[in-house]
Amino acid sequence: MKMQPRAIMPKLCGVLFMLTALLLVPRPGTAQQITGTPGSPDATTTISGKQLPPPDAKFGGLIKEKASESKAWWPPRVVPPKGAPNVLLIMTDDCGYGAPATFGGVVPTPALDRIAKAGLRYTQFHSTSLCSPTRAALITGRNHHPSGFGVVGEAATGFPGYDSIIKKDCGTIGEILKENGYATSWFGKDHNTPFYLASQAGPFDQWPNGMGFEYFYGFVGGDTCQWQPNLFRNTTAIYPFANDPGWNLTTAMADEAIQYMKQLKEIAPGKPFFVYYVPGGTHAPHHPTPEWINKISKLRLFDGGWNKLRETIFANQKNLGLLPAHAKLTPWPKELPEWESLSWDEKKLFIKQADVFGAYLAYTDHEIGRVIQAVEDLGELNNTLIIYISGDNGCSPEGMLHGTPNEFTTFNGIPVPVKDQFLWYEFWGSERTFPHFAAAWAWAFNTPFKWVKQVASHFGGTAQGMCMSWPGHIKDLGGIRRQFHHIIDITPTILEATSIPAPDTINGIPQRAIEGVSMVYTWDKAGANAPSKRTTQYFEMLGNRAIYHDGWVACTTPVTTPWELNTAPPPDVITGYKWELYNIKEDPTQFNDLAGKMSEKLQQMQDLFYSEAKKYNVFPLDNSTLARFLTPRPSATAGRTRFTYSGELSGVPASAAPDILQKSFTITAEIEIPEDRAEGVIVTHGGRFGGYALFLS
Repeated sequence: MKMQPRAIMPKLCGVLFMLTALLLVPRPGTAQQITGTPGSPDATTTISGKQLPPPDAKFGGLIKEKASESKAWWPPRVVPPKGAPNVLLIMTDDCGYGAPATFGGVVPTPALDRIAKAGLRYTQFHSTSLCSPTRAALITGRNHHPSGFGVVGEAATGFPGYDSIIKKDCGTIGEILKENGYATSWFGKDHNTPFYLASQAGPFDQWPNGMGFEYFYGFVGGDTCQWQPNLFRNTTAIYPFANDPGWNLTTAMADEAIQYMKQLKEIAPGKPFFVYYVPGGTHAPHHPTPEWINKISKLRLFDGGWNKLRETIFANQKNLGLLPAHAKLTPWPKELPEWESLSWDEKKLFIKQADVFGAYLAYTDHEIGRVIQAVEDLGELNNTLIIYISGDNGCSPEGMLHGTPNEFTTFNGIPVPVKDQFLWYEFWGSERTFPHFAAAWAWAFNTPFKWVKQVASHFGGTAQGMCMSWPGHIKDLGGIRRQFHHIIDITPTILEATSIPAPDTINGIPQRAIEGVSMVYTWDKAGANAPSKRTTQYFEMLGNRAIYHDGWVACTTPVTTPWELNTAPPPDVITGYKWELYNIKEDPTQFNDLAGKMSEKLQQMQDLFYSEAKKYNVFPLDNSTLARFLTPRPSATAGRTRFTYSGELSGVPASAAPDILQKSFTITAEIEIPEDRAEGVIVTHGGRFGGYALFLS
């Protein structure tokens, strides 16, 4: 149901109802908190939270043969513990550590600045290096392999750590908060519904609604066109952009979230919300509005090129206190061109690509700012924990060396020559493009680190800027925290802030222990220099791997470059990799490799990685790429060779449609042609940027 009451109701300027009720303070000496008279319609209670859903309350009234001689008794409504805040959890997409101004970048991000100034800025916060694995770890509080997402969902394979199914023993933060009395919602990207189950046929237990989020408004999959997205409200495909050329999802989902919160607080003002807000920006396609492209282009932020940009960001990071004075900028890779080696045409095109990316980041942050401002306008800012994570992995190199006006060329390993890309130059970022920038920009936006998205071995793939605020609870306003933390630490942080325990069982299934650690200990000024409570963390993605332990990092050197679709056989996944070693307490950028000087320490760290890998379902290691994307998976089409459709049918995803890749096929259509003839589409799959159609003309 779309929530737009103004379309069907007279305008209400304000209505105030005054009611009185009996309020009982929490019972001393017990954890349970009860309000109202037990058995009355207004009674509420907290629960132990160890068994979810909680068992039905025992009837406390009296039953006789006649209702007139009996006493009614209503089960109390479950509410969170007293003082539990609203939670607004924000995460952007494919945004490198050094992209936003809040973390030294040149792109203005005032909403992220706002949270940093009102709370804390974390400088050593890490993701898994890839989209859906990070998101699974975020909402479960467990590592990505135990959660079933050892790799991006589209490359799922039939092993427990890699099948893209969030395990039933890894209940989500949405499920936990919902059963404890929160209103739970998810806006934006859902990259955790298995690719092969993402159709209208279900099952829907792996959709947001089935994972504890009562309301979902967003898209399913790794990315989408922001002008004409594959958009769902709950599990129903919707098309609000039809006949509305100025419509953009980045704005629409902010509108939707604002209306959701407003409606909730007017209907049930005492009910806290958990809003999981995850826009598509800045994942390709880069689709800001023309106004934002013009605004950022006029600033000429990228005219000096990617090498100068790195130097600027690095200097900013030191000036902001994010890096120590002795930190060193990691070297530029020989696999990527220096800016001064480029032709005039190349520079012109690449500046345009970066302007549009910068506009997309600024636009995304602006709309996030509207959501944050709406929380304040509702009078809820002081009672809201806001966590803003800048990116789910490092900046993406998936535009290949020269960028592309259509990201699907990357997936097919087809580089688009620079001269051909100028055909799209004037409308880069519009609905006529599905654009991505040159890979060198990604390396620059990950300053000061090495490498990029997909590369879990180095901080360029995993380091994320993160800010957190909660007025009255986080008091070291504008403070910086340097403790090493990971995406799995967000769920336990929320649980501690809400005083809600992790459950022992959900739906009768014993739960795996949450593997993250709460970050609440960092909130006080006294916690500024406290030792990190995260002492060990493994990383693995597509064969690249690393282990963090007590200020040291051992990691493999990547054997392929992620901006190229490599069809050559990869080296042996165990023996074919060189390892590096860093003391990040002294060398936070991973500049000085100590592997050649400290072989014994390196061996200890390697042994620790394999111990953690065994513990967390990382085996079997797999460094193949293309083969994983093409592997057969369960689906509604598996084993079928004949498909019959009649009448109108729309919105069928690729996973539920006939798979014609590398196959011969025929399409037979029985149609009626009127006497005055006809033309039009009979069947089509895909869209402007890829697909097929059978039509009469």
